Order: sequence, then C-alpha cells, then structure tokens
Amino acid sequence: MIGRLWCVALVVWSGILMTERLLPWTETAHAAGYDRPGSDPQQSRSMIVAKHGIVATSQPLAAQVGLDVLKRGGNAADAAIAANAAIGVVEPMSCGIGGDLFVIYWDAKTQKLYGLNASGRSPFDLNREVFRKKGLTDIPDHGPLSWSVPGCVAGWDDLQRRFGTRPLGELLAPAIELAADGFPVSEIIAADWNASTSRLKAWPDSAKTYLPAGRAPRLGEIFRNPALAASYRLIAEQGSQAFYQGSIAERIVAFSQANGGYFSRRDLAEHRNEWIEPVSTNYRGYDVWELPPNGQGIAALQMLNMLAGYDLRKFGPGSSAYLHRFIEAKKLAFADRAKFYADPAFAKLPTAELISPAYGDQRRQLISSDRALTNVPAGDPKLERSDTIYLTVVDKDRNCCSLIQSVYYGFGSQVVPGDVGFALQNRGALFALDPQHLNTLEPHKRPFHTIIPAFVTKAGKPWLSFGVMGGDMQAQGHVQILVNLIDFDMNLQAAGDAARVRHSGSATPTGGKGDPSGGTVSVESGISDEAIEQLRKLGHRVERARGGYGGYQAIQIDWEHGTLRGASEVRKDGAAVGY
Repeated sequence: MIGRLWCVALVVWSGILMTERLLPWTETAHAAGYDRPGSDPQQSRSMIVAKHGIVATSQPLAAQVGLDVLKRGGNAADAAIAANAAIGVVEPMSCGIGGDLFVIYWDAKTQKLYGLNASGRSPFDLNREVFRKKGLTDIPDHGPLSWSVPGCVAGWDDLQRRFGTRPLGELLAPAIELAADGFPVSEIIAADWNASTSRLKAWPDSAKTYLPAGRAPRLGEIFRNPALAASYRLIAEQGSQAFYQGSIAERIVAFSQANGGYFSRRDLAEHRNEWIEPVSTNYRGYDVWELPPNGQGIAALQMLNMLAGYDLRKFGPGSSAYLHRFIEAKKLAFADRAKFYADPAFAKLPTAELISPAYGDQRRQLISSDRALTNVPAGDPKLERSDTIYLTVVDKDRNCCSLIQSVYYGFGSQVVPGDVGFALQNRGALFALDPQHLNTLEPHKRPFHTIIPAFVTKAGKPWLSFGVMGGDMQAQGHVQILVNLIDFDMNLQAAGDAARVRHSGSATPTGGKGDPSGGTVSVESGISDEAIEQLRKLGHRVERARGGYGGYQAIQIDWEHGTLRGASEVRKDGAAVGY
C-alpha cells in the first residue's frame, strides 16, 4: 500500500496543473529549450501507452484500484466497478452510491455496444401539487425535496451480472479499505470539498460524515469514512438488495420521513435500471455513440451534425471562425434539449429525428457567418419525417467501459441520511414544474440528466472511449474533444489539454427560458485575445473565466500496433495508468 501511494504521489506531483497555469508553464518551458516532441504548447504531459490495459479516472488512487483488478485478471467491467467504488470514497463531492450511473460498454465477445441507464426516479408520493402547496415555483437544489432514487448500486449489479467476472465483494474490498483506513486528500478535491462547507454544516449527519474536525479536510490530510465502509460491507455481503430493500434502505426512508422527504420503502424496492441501445451519428467517417434521453448525450450528436457541414480544419483550433460556429451549433442543440429531452417512458420523443443528418443540415441554415444568434427557439425535428466523475477502462481483450457517475451538485443534495456515510443526489431538481413540459415532475419518473458517457467506433471497431465531466459542459466538451482529434489532428492528451470554451445562458429542461441576448461565452486562458475580439465583433458576449470546463479521461485503441493510449487532463486530480 505504501509503495502504491508513493507512485500515486509522483503522478499527482507531475500531473496536477490547473488550466490557468498550463499555458504560462509551457511558454516558459519553450523559452528554456524544453520543447516536447510533439511541439504542442498546450500539451501538459505525454499520453500513457500500454499493451494490456489502461484505467483512466479523475483520482489517481481510484485509477490504481482499477489497474490492480486488471492485473489480477479482471476485465473492464470489473475494473470500472472497483474504480467507481473507490472514487466514491476519495472524491465524495462528485459521486457516490447516493447518485446515478450511465455506461456504454463494448463487449469484445459479441463485438457490440451496450448501454446502461442506471438513473433513478422521483418518489411515488411526490408531485407538483406538493410544491404548489408549499408556495414553490421551482424545485430546491438541495434538501430532501431534490431527491430521486439513486441508481448507482443497482448499476454496479447490472454491469457485474452481465459482463463482470469477479464477485462484487471482491471488487468493493479496496474501496472498503480506503474508507476504513483513510486516504490522503488530493489537491483539487480538497478545494472542491472546502467549497461545500457551509451547506454541509446545515445538516448534522452531513457535517459529522464530511467535516469531522468542523471543517473540510485539507490537502494531504488523512480522511476516514467508517460509515461508508460499513455500507460498502453490507453491499459486498448482501448485494444490491442491502441498498434497496435492506438496512440501508430502511435508514434512508426513516430519515426522509423525519425530515420532510417523500421516499417510501416502495420507491427503493421497485427501482429498476434499463439496458438500452446507444444511438449514433457519423462524423467524418467516425461513428460517435451516445445514450438517448433522459440524458443529454444526443446534444453532442446534434452539434456534430451541424459542424459536419464546415471545413473546420481550414479555420484551425482556437480560431474565431471555428469557435463562432461551435457556439452557434451549441445554442441550437440546447434549444432542442430544453424542449425535447425527458424520460421516454412518459412521452414519445423525436430522438431519431433530432440526431438525423438531415435535421442537422436544416438547423445549420440558421447559423450566420457574420453575426451571433440571440433568442434561439427549439426546432421542429418532425419536419424531417438532458459535479461528476468520468472513468474509462479497456482491458487486454479490448472490452471497453465508458462510465459516468454523479450526485449532481457538490455533495448532491448536501444531505447524508443518518449514518450511511454518503450524500444523496439532488437530481430531482432537474424536473420542470410546468405541467406542459415534457420534463415535468410526475411520480416515479426519471428527471432530465446531464451525465453522459461517450464512445467512438471506426469501421466497426472500437476507437475511443471517453467522457467530459461538468453539467451543461459535457455535451459541449464531447464535441470540442472530437473536433480536436478528428479535425485538428491532436493526440489524445493534447485534445484534452487544449483550451476550451463554454457557452451558458441557453433555455433549460427545467423550464428556464434562457438569456434572450444570446448568453455568455466563457473562455480559458489559451484562447487568444484576437479570437475573443473577433467573437465580440460577431455579437458574442465573451469573458475569460477560471474553472467550469469539465474534466476529461480517454482511452484510444491503436489496432495497428496492438496497444492502448490513455489520457487524463490537468483540470482534475486524475491519472491514466496502464500495464
């Protein structure tokens, strides 16, 4: 264990650089004659290259846990579950068993992609009338009224049963050790933890669990979570039943009933996940795969369909011409997102129409080369006939797991229900209260979801397993990564390190109307002053802003050489590790 921590410390020391520090560092390195072989001024470090397997996560300890599983003969599903359980311990503000999970899985045996929607539903006893009687026009973003049933533990069970080779108890053992014995808190996670202090203090059990000294743990401090270790042990021994029908469920429901929540035993006992078909579009010869709603993955496909009509290579990375068209495509896709993305069990959604190239062609006609769109309405797709961790694993047989898991806000609802050791998510805050909205709150319904895994195949073979964290940034990040790789020929690490932009102010699936002036474009330090000035001339409101650009992990399969390439960007504490 000591040797592993020393290796991880070296990875953290070499890899943790905030984006705003990245460009000055590389400029200094170039001036001193330390040019990287690729001569890319925005690449922070080399890609990981390995023969047998790679695990990439946003926290190095979790990556090592997954890699150990691969080395012991486990496959991609096994390693992903083990790494996810570990990261729920070491990065608790971003994920955990109080949240939901989505997976795209490539099975090497069947040569096929599978999708898993492990998102939970609203309580049976919660409806819009409850909020009307309380005088609320929006669902609070914290507290028990924001809860939906967590799907993560059932997701582990589904993934392990269908594709796993190791028992769940074995896979949870490293996470149990981390929670019980403690782990050193890493740099960016320490900062994010501290930012949630005031809200955690409002709930005694939350403060007891996550602020044991009356404050958030600091960089390098050892943090222990014995209550979470106990919950993991129950799941290891009894399976998912412990969470949905056993002792954990009993404590969640008892806390809910005592604190103004609406969970019942039925809500947890009747939770079920779904295996679903991923959907795709072809972008310049690459098949890009996402999961259909209730998530927002198809927004990335819509944007790619619009951008496919431009020669982006001619414009170049970071150029105002490229960024303008990207931002406009995002506005148009998110206008559709606000109207059409919801739980397909409650309405017929035009998913196939939204992601069709023909609809992309139609929407592209609204993009002007010389002015920015302002008030952007949703389209009519029938004319053509929805804080987070992401991790990915590829094993020696080339099974691939693209997994994303979250409790939504930092520490979700901010509420730890009793002595269970984890916070419950606040995904219920993503419902609309407008009865005419497709995403309106109804009993036992899944809310619109922001977390989305992604996958790319080429000529029928897996090419890239990747994801970008960060709410509304995720679909925007997917597109920017793919354009960097496919149009601008960046390598896997450089594609993630390159400066990003983030557009905000679009209408939302919760009923928000959006900014009629066109919203705001936030840019990282690597975007030039010249590009910013040109964007402003086109009518965009642009600001330089720290943070909020997501976090990226990726694994690329090099079939020619029989090897793997892994990347984990510097905006997180993450690492890609292989053997």
